[in-house]
Amino acid sequence: MENENIENNELAKEPVSNETEADKKLKRRFISGILIGALCALFVFSAGAIMFILTTGVRSGGQNENGVLNSETIKKVKMLENLVDTNYYKDDVDKATEAEGIYKGLIESLGDPYSVYYTADELEELKAVTKGVYYGIGAYVGMDQEKNVPVITGVMEGSPAADAGLMEGDIIAEVNKESIQGLTLDEVVAKIKGEKGTSVHLTLVRDGSVENVEVDVIRNEIQVPTVTTELLKDGIGYLKISEFDEITTDQFTEGLAELRASGIKGLMIDLRSNPGGNLVTVCDIARQLLPKGNIVYTVDREGHQQNYTCDGTRQIDIPVVVLINQYSASASEILAGAIKDYGIGKLVGVKSFGKGIVQSVFDLNDGTAVKLTVSDYYTPNGYNIHGIGIEPDVEVELDIEKAQRDKIDNQKEKAIEVMKELIDK
Repeated sequence: MENENIENNELAKEPVSNETEADKKLKRRFISGILIGALCALFVFSAGAIMFILTTGVRSGGQNENGVLNSETIKKVKMLENLVDTNYYKDDVDKATEAEGIYKGLIESLGDPYSVYYTADELEELKAVTKGVYYGIGAYVGMDQEKNVPVITGVMEGSPAADAGLMEGDIIAEVNKESIQGLTLDEVVAKIKGEKGTSVHLTLVRDGSVENVEVDVIRNEIQVPTVTTELLKDGIGYLKISEFDEITTDQFTEGLAELRASGIKGLMIDLRSNPGGNLVTVCDIARQLLPKGNIVYTVDREGHQQNYTCDGTRQIDIPVVVLINQYSASASEILAGAIKDYGIGKLVGVKSFGKGIVQSVFDLNDGTAVKLTVSDYYTPNGYNIHGIGIEPDVEVELDIEKAQRDKIDNQKEKAIEVMKELIDK
């Protein structure tokens, strides 16, 4: 079976608003820890969507004189290589690394932040991520779009990151005493990741701290639940999905069954700060909620449409409320969008991230792979939310100061209020 995956990317575009500088500063702190769900690893929070398809290989069309790999470019590459070999001040240049640079440069030349060349190590990491088993420090890392710096956007309870005192909003200035200025998010994460039991030193810029915060974090294997449940008052079942991994379907099924066994009158699904995950997973979960019809569909450049459908045999029969925020992306938007389009639930929070294009990862049969943008995706009613996001039915901004100071989640409180109204109808 093809492994189809929806991931996320780091290029969030904040909508134009009339926010004050203080408001923006609070937003840059992202979101209070009480709202961050279980985190399965040091995982790039780079909100977006990818359909992960490992093919058996790619077809070769041979050398094309009108293409990039023609006699002129080959000649120039050889010239550059010769210049490096004879003039570069170090004589230990790794030829394999040089070759990887050529491959990466070709894909980067597309100017598409979602298209990437994966080395063998990077591909293995990508495969591991989709299974919900990670080796890292237990923190989400994203990019602050205004400052263009990597930021801790979530810390898992009980993780190495939590034990080391990392906090949401911490800006990563250095990794192992080396500046990360100018590096991509993937490059920063690669520096932080490492073998189990090894240590990584982070230099952090923390709001309210005069000096940089220096911490050592011991890397570890992290495998934690991606679904958490809670039985709220008035018969409301609360179910939070932190991301959509291969392990998430069973966890969702079990969690929903436990809540239903408790006699809940309504289901609240929390997708806030959920960066996405596996397409197969989100579709399997959607089939436990939606009526008959499309869950999502994709359209490629030739106009070919692929439908991901639901037979409607397990449509939920109680009110549903979904919590979303500006970091709900990809698979989260697929689920939230379908629930909204079919009118089986209300969305509460703020507009979602907005990414409606799909990537495929093609195995190159030598342990490496290339990820390319291949199509758009659409909600059941035909909406492409790329760069737009999904508007909630009930908009409510997170009161970050209240969340941090009083541990009060005003978005969740509003969702409870909306749910009670639906139950009482």
